[in-house]
Amino acid sequence: MTEIQGSVQDIVFKNDENGYVVAHIKDNDESKLTIVGCIPFIMEGQSLKLKGEWVNHPKFGAQFKVEACEEVVPDSIVGIERYLSSGIILGIGPVTAKKIVAKFKEQTLDILDNNIERLKEIEGIGDKKIAVINESYSKQREVRNIMVFLQTYGITPKQCVKIYSKYGSDAINIVKNNPYILTEDIAGIGFKTADKLARSLGIEPDSPFRIQSGIIYVVNNFCSQGNTYMPLNKLIDEANDLLSVSNDDIEKIVYESTLEQKIKVEVIEDVNCVFTVPYYYCELGVTKKIITLASDNYTHIDVDVEKEIASFEKENNISFAPSQKEAIKGAVENGIEVITGGPGTGKTTVINCITKIFEEASMRVFMAAPTGRAAKRMTEATGRESKTIHRLLELGIGGEENLSFFRNGEAPLECDVLIIDEASMIDIMLMNSLLKAVGMGTRVIIVGDVDQLPSVGPGNVLRDIIDSKCVKVVRLKEIFRQAGESMIIVNAHKINNGEMPILNKKDKDFYFINLEQNEKILDTLISLAKDRLPRFNPSWNKMEDIQVLSSMRRGVLGVENLNAKLQEILNPKVAQKKEYKFRDVIYRVGDKVMVNKNNYTIRWTRINGEGDKEGQGVFNGDVGFVEDIDDDNNVIVVFDKERRVVYDTMYLDELDLAYAITIHKSQGSEFPVVVMPIFMGAPMLMNRNLLYTGITRAKQLVVLVGSSKAVHFMINNNKGFERYSALRWRINDILDESIFVE
Repeated sequence: MTEIQGSVQDIVFKNDENGYVVAHIKDNDESKLTIVGCIPFIMEGQSLKLKGEWVNHPKFGAQFKVEACEEVVPDSIVGIERYLSSGIILGIGPVTAKKIVAKFKEQTLDILDNNIERLKEIEGIGDKKIAVINESYSKQREVRNIMVFLQTYGITPKQCVKIYSKYGSDAINIVKNNPYILTEDIAGIGFKTADKLARSLGIEPDSPFRIQSGIIYVVNNFCSQGNTYMPLNKLIDEANDLLSVSNDDIEKIVYESTLEQKIKVEVIEDVNCVFTVPYYYCELGVTKKIITLASDNYTHIDVDVEKEIASFEKENNISFAPSQKEAIKGAVENGIEVITGGPGTGKTTVINCITKIFEEASMRVFMAAPTGRAAKRMTEATGRESKTIHRLLELGIGGEENLSFFRNGEAPLECDVLIIDEASMIDIMLMNSLLKAVGMGTRVIIVGDVDQLPSVGPGNVLRDIIDSKCVKVVRLKEIFRQAGESMIIVNAHKINNGEMPILNKKDKDFYFINLEQNEKILDTLISLAKDRLPRFNPSWNKMEDIQVLSSMRRGVLGVENLNAKLQEILNPKVAQKKEYKFRDVIYRVGDKVMVNKNNYTIRWTRINGEGDKEGQGVFNGDVGFVEDIDDDNNVIVVFDKERRVVYDTMYLDELDLAYAITIHKSQGSEFPVVVMPIFMGAPMLMNRNLLYTGITRAKQLVVLVGSSKAVHFMINNNKGFERYSALRWRINDILDESIFVE
C-alpha cells in the first residue's frame, strides 16, 4: 500500500452520507494530485496522510484511491495559518487566522488545545466568538482522534463515518468498553472484525461481550444456510470451536441473551432450539395468519362451480382431471388453499379457471410471484397483470438497509382473492410480510411445486404449510397429453418418483452425453454453448436462450470456473469493448450477469414495458446484461430488457457473471435450453431434489453432460437439504391446543 501526504486544495465532489469524495491535494513537491475514496469530514486546507493505491481512470487519468486517512496537524507557521484560514473552524476566517498566528506563532494550536481563553488577547474576539471557535475546534479534534483510533485497528473510513454518526463523541469509550457492539449497530462489521479489534484492545477471551457476540454470529451463520433456528447442542459445539471457552460459559450466556431479547430459546419436540429474534417472530406471524385464514368465515359466493368448470372446458376445448376440478372447487369453498404439482400438470390452466370464476362474481383478483421472472411468466401464461411480491406490497425503505412495505396489517391489499405462484421460493420473512397485508375475508391461493428446492432464504414455508394439514391441499399428478409428449416433463416425473429418466430418445428434447472426466465434461459444455446447440437450432441465442446450471460454485465444474471459461468464448475481450476488473471478476460490455443479494435502495429507470418509469430495488436472482461501463467505471446493467440500473463500483460484489448459475439460483426462471454438468461431488449437493429442479427449468431442451454413475446417485439420494424450521410444529401445536381446550 502506497502512502502520500499533502494539503487539500479543493473538493470536486462530496457525498455527506457515505463520506465519498473527489478532491485535489498538493504534496510536498507542490504537485497537484487527484484523490478519491471515503474521506469523511474533509475540508479545504487540511493536511492529510493517505494510504491507498494509484489507479488509472480512463477519462481523468491517474488518481489515488484512498483506503485509510488521517489528519496531520501542521507544524509550520504557514501551514497553521492555511489550516485556520480554510474555514474548517467556525468563527475563524482568513483575517482572524492571520491575527491569531501573528500573535501566537508556533504555539497557536497548543493555545487552541489548552488555553483557548487567551484568544481574548486578539482584538475583535470576545466570549461569544470564543465559544463558537471552541465548539467547532473541539469537534474537529474529536473527529480526528476517533478516526485515528479506529483506523489503527483496521476499521475503514466508511465504517468510521457510521460509527461516529451512531455514537458521536462517545465513540472511543463505547468501542473500548465493548467492541462487539459494532456487530449489532454498524452494517458491514461482523464478529471476526470486532474480535480482531477486541484482541488488539486487550479484551479477555472469556468476556461475556465476546461470548454473546460469538453465539449470535454462529446462529446467524447457521440460519444463513436456510434454517430458522439452531439446536442448542449444535450451537454449543460450534461456539466452542469458535470461541475456545467452556460449554458452561456458553450455556450461561445463551440464557442471559434470551433475557436481554437478543435471541429466543424454545423447546421443540423435546429439543432446545435457538432462534434469531426476527425469524422467531416471523414464524409466529405466519403461524397465526395461516390458522386465522383457515378458520375464518368467508362470504359465500353464489356460483354454480360445476357449471362454471364445464363452461371453461367447452370454451378452451379441454377436459379437467379430477384433481384439477378439486382444486378449482377448493379455491371457491375455502379461505386458503395450496395447489401443488410438477410440470405439465396444468397449474396455470387451473389458475385461469379460478380467476375467471372469481372475476365473473365481481371479485377483485391480485396475482404475484417471488421474482420478476416468475411474475412475468405468470403474466404471459394468464394474460393478467402479475407483480413481484415486493412490488405488490409497495416496497419502501425504513433507514439504511431496513426493508419495509406500505401494504401491511394497517394498510391491507385491496383485493378479494390473492393468487401466489412459485411459492416454493418464498422464505419465512417474505411470507410473513405478505400475509400481514392480507385482510380478513380475502381468499388466498398458494401455488407451487413442493418437490423443487426450498427457498434460498430461511425456512421451508410451502412444505411446512402442506405438512401441517391445516389448510386445503390439492396435489396435481396427471400429466396432460401435450405435456406428455415432452421428455423433459416425463423425465421430471420419473426422477421425482425415483426412476431413471429415458435418455436420448430420437427427435425428443432430453439428451445425455456420458463422460467421466471433469475436464472433458467442461470442454463439451463449452462446445455445446458455443457451436453445437446454435447449429442444432439457429433460433437459439447463445447468450439469452442457453443456460448452464451447476450444483456448486467451486471446482472445475462449479459456476465460478464455468463463467470464466464461457465468458472467454461467448463474450471475448476485444479492443472496442469496455471492461472493468473488480477483484477476480472482469465485467465486460455484453456480459450476462445475475444479482446475488437483495438491494432495496438501488435505483432503476424503465426503458421498456409498462409500469412505473423509475423505482428502486433489485433482487437476488434477477438476470440482466451489461449495457455499458462509464468513465467512472460504473457498470450499467439492463434487467429483463426493461429496467436500467447503474452499479457503482462499491456495489459490484452484488453482481455475478451468469453464463452459468447454480441450480438453486435458477428457481422461478425458465430457459429455452438447460445444459447441466453431472458429476460426483458432496452428497448434500447430489440429490434428487436438485436434479429435478434443474431439469424443470428447461422449456425446449435439456442436455445432461457427465457421469451415469452420478445420475444414478442423485436419483437414489432422496435426503434433500435438511432444514431446521419450526413452522409446521407451531401450526400443529396451536391446533392441538385448540382441540384440547374444546
